[in-house]
Amino acid sequence: MNKILSIDKVSLTYHTKQGEIEALNNITFDVFNGEFVAIIGPSGCGKTSILSIIAGLLKPSKGTVLLNGSPILSPSESIGYMLQKDQLFAWRTVEQNALLPLEIHKSIKDLEKRKNVELLLKKYGLWDFRKSYPNELSGGMRQRVALIRTLAYSPKILRLDEPFSALDYQTRLSVCDDVYGIIKNEKKTAILVTHDISEAIALADRIIVLTKRPSKILNVHLIDTDKTLTPLQRRESMGFSSWFERLWRELNYEK
Repeated sequence: MNKILSIDKVSLTYHTKQGEIEALNNITFDVFNGEFVAIIGPSGCGKTSILSIIAGLLKPSKGTVLLNGSPILSPSESIGYMLQKDQLFAWRTVEQNALLPLEIHKSIKDLEKRKNVELLLKKYGLWDFRKSYPNELSGGMRQRVALIRTLAYSPKILRLDEPFSALDYQTRLSVCDDVYGIIKNEKKTAILVTHDISEAIALADRIIVLTKRPSKILNVHLIDTDKTLTPLQRRESMGFSSWFERLWRELNYEK
């Protein structure tokens, strides 16, 4: 696989009235094209800060971040973002919400890009609901709309920041399958931040484990589950519980 993203010796220090707070310390890892990487670690260890640095929204105190070999110095349309909540605009229809990135980038008249959004809505069961409003949709459908909106401008990398945390458990399992299926079908590279160990194992090709703040990389695991299985099926597969126990111990007993 080709390397798409390189994070090299990245550190981050916040300056506050109380003094300096070191959030990240010498973080180094690569992400390969088409890979699904999960980042887990204790609360407050800087997982979301890593996503912000990758997006060019936050500048590291030290180190470099390269996208296809070029430095990320500012926010890029090549990197999409899926938030904890779907953040759909209640006064816009499904279609209007999905087309929003094209409006922002002044590409709404680009027929090829519009056709791509229409194709995604049809492909993932939302075309018949394109004139519906968010309050008329289930939680799972809303998340699909949010993901299609993120894909509208064809980003190379998707950043997923606890994207299922606002859903109830049953819906969460179903939506997790939906989102994973879309990302894999569209051959996108994804970086997931989550507190949920089971979710990380079910979705990821690799899991990066962070220490408490100042955060370092404690371990990187290649998850050897069957990649032909859905996330829900992976949860029920042999070896899943062993991975859970191993990661739980790392998070709870790291020094």
